[in-house]
Amino acid sequence: MENNENNENNENKDSKTFKSGFVTLLGRPNVGKSTLLNQILGQKITIISDKPQTTRNKIQGIYTDQAGQIVFIDTPGIHKPKHRLGRFMVDSAMSTINEVDLVLFVVNVREKIGPGDRFIIDKLRTIDTPVFLIINQIDQVDPTDLLPVISDYQEEFDFAEVVPTSGLEGENIQELIQTIKSYLPVGPQFYPDDQVSDHPEYFIISELIREKVLDLTREEIPHSVAVVTEKVDRNQDGKVQTYATIIVERKSQKGIIIGKQGSMIKKIGSLARRDIEKLLGDKIYLELWVKVQRDWRDKPSRLEDFGYNEDNY
Repeated sequence: MENNENNENNENKDSKTFKSGFVTLLGRPNVGKSTLLNQILGQKITIISDKPQTTRNKIQGIYTDQAGQIVFIDTPGIHKPKHRLGRFMVDSAMSTINEVDLVLFVVNVREKIGPGDRFIIDKLRTIDTPVFLIINQIDQVDPTDLLPVISDYQEEFDFAEVVPTSGLEGENIQELIQTIKSYLPVGPQFYPDDQVSDHPEYFIISELIREKVLDLTREEIPHSVAVVTEKVDRNQDGKVQTYATIIVERKSQKGIIIGKQGSMIKKIGSLARRDIEKLLGDKIYLELWVKVQRDWRDKPSRLEDFGYNEDNY
């Protein structure tokens, strides 16, 4: 049934006018890039947290309608790296700007332009790709506060377009999509209509679990946690059995994640299960383990084991 619908949709699309291309989102940590991308796609494929550097890999999200297809790359927030993982994250973010048709430079309307923004702008001066300035989180300020922010950024760089948005409330999202499409070339449809990410389910499940760890644990945990989904099986009753391991760097962190009498890991599992069930469209059984891998963020072999592989990103 789904395939027939996709075939009909593809037949209705005009290959002479259909537009497609690749768009990257760049910005400092915590400017709302992941929230913005989830809003554009209409569902969660990237994790959201108020902790900096939540996004670690380049996430490809795919938006498709009758007129075109936009493949979005949501990069890690650009920051001064403190370890090998940090360097991987920044290199991963910057490597995308030469590979895409359009760059969205996302900034938080409530924060003044700073050294991190100027660092990104210096990089953008080295490319010919059109750059949009996305003034995000406009739901949190008075409209009269927008003009000074826009002016400050326009003094630093000649942006192709300036689009104020709210990733949280969805303001100007359709306008942004239409403006993006106006800059893309006529081209093929790269992915099927119903595909919203090119990452396998294992990856997205791991990210959803990691989001809950970030949300529920104290300051020392977030930057030293990885999640590996070991196995996803469907049993005879049709229930999906999912097994995942949470990786930390110290024994004390393992104790925090497990919690008193297992209370914290139960809470992490319960919240993650809800999001994973939405993703898979099925009831799931989720089993979580916690392992200690000392200083994994500075060990190339461990980074590759946990999905941070330069060849893939």
